Amino acid sequence: MQLPSLFSALGLALVLGLTPLWALADDGHNHGEAPATAAGPALPRFAATSDLFELVGVLDGQKLALYLDHAGDNSPVKEAQLELDIAGARVTLTRVAEGEFQAALAAPLAEGVSPVTATVVAGTETDLLAGEIDVHAAAHAHAEPAGRRNALVAGAVGAVLLALGAVWGLRRGRAARVGGAA
Repeated sequence: MQLPSLFSALGLALVLGLTPLWALADDGHNHGEAPATAAGPALPRFAATSDLFELVGVLDGQKLALYLDHAGDNSPVKEAQLELDIAGARVTLTRVAEGEFQAALAAPLAEGVSPVTATVVAGTETDLLAGEIDVHAAAHAHAEPAGRRNALVAGAVGAVLLALGAVWGLRRGRAARVGGAA
């Protein structure tokens, strides 16, 4: 392999090895607004439904927010009375608005799945709802996005492999010339 061929091979190796880096868009070079992402791990929640009512509860530490709607049209249940039991313990609720309640738990819920039962009385309608809330510690709350890092590593590995192939080809060419001249 002649010297200009070596430089051509090394140049090609560099271009091909760095191509994945050029394909990445950074700030100001994207195609529109990025979709919204969650700022942290999702809060534990439960849902309990029946033919009449839908109840959703969201747990934030020891604070519990509850949303009670009609199953048919998803409108808040007006003037409802709600009794709640989580893992065998009765929870005292405070009405915040129509169909919205809140509670302060006496103690944090234990990790794992806990049964939830609710009794709803709204006018002449009464129903018993059941669900489960799954509480787990956020093990991977700060996971690092790996897409860009993986592309950088792949580009660098590709460039090194192509450069090694060019050097191997050069040495092979020299060996053929030396062997052919003898």
